[in-house]
Amino acid sequence: MGLEKIKQENEEAVKAVGAFGGGIASSGAVCGTLLGAVAAISSLHSRGNLGDRENPRVWGVSNKILHKFNQLTEPYGGSNCSDIARLDWKDRDAVKEYYSNPDSSRKECVQLVGDCAYELGKILEKELALLEDK
Repeated sequence: MGLEKIKQENEEAVKAVGAFGGGIASSGAVCGTLLGAVAAISSLHSRGNLGDRENPRVWGVSNKILHKFNQLTEPYGGSNCSDIARLDWKDRDAVKEYYSNPDSSRKECVQLVGDCAYELGKILEKELALLEDK
C-alpha cells in the first residue's frame, strides 16, 4: 500500500519484504506491518547507494510511524507479532487455527494492518506534498 501511495510500485521491493510476516520469518519478533511501513518511508527518503548522502527526513518520518504503531499496539502489550497475534508461529496446529478460525486473533492482525496502512497513508501524503512544494 505504501509503495502505491508514493507511486513506486515495484515487484522486487514487495519480494524483498516477503519474509516480514509472522514477525520476521515467522519468529514472532517485530510486526511485519511496522517493518513494511518503514520500508515504504525509506523508499521515499533513503539513499539509493552507500555513496549517496542519507536524507535525514528518513529518520524523523520513520519515527512518526513508529510512534503511531506503538499507540496502535499498546492494547496488546507490545509491538512484536507474538504480542499481537498471541501465537507461536512454530506450532503448526496453532497456525492452521489462526488462518482457518474466523474468531482467531487474525482478525485483530488484519485490523491492525489496516489501521497502520491508514496512518502510513496520512504520513506519506504529507511527505509527498512537502516534496511537491520544493
